[in-house]
Amino acid sequence: MSSTRISEKDLVEALMEKQEKKADEKQKWVNRILKSAKQYHKMCPYFDKRTKMCFIAMGARCDREGKFDACPVFKSFLERKYEEYRAKNKPLPLDFTDVVLSPL
Repeated sequence: MSSTRISEKDLVEALMEKQEKKADEKQKWVNRILKSAKQYHKMCPYFDKRTKMCFIAMGARCDREGKFDACPVFKSFLERKYEEYRAKNKPLPLDFTDVVLSPL
């Protein structure tokens, strides 16, 4: 009988590959939703023009003046949404409007 033992190094490498794949899937989804948001909005949908505040950052001033192309706050918001959908085993939205309208 041949035993199939996996060394700890091989196990760690396999787990790292799985985590990288998961991160890649997350980044693909975040980028797709960002692209979708750009179709619907010129400025960040969570930016208040009058007070220059960010609704995601809960009252903090937006230092990007409403531009959300590479905004770390908006991107982290989408990453949190991704994690919420995965935690609840819900299907991922395909469009930014689905993210906004979904009752999560």
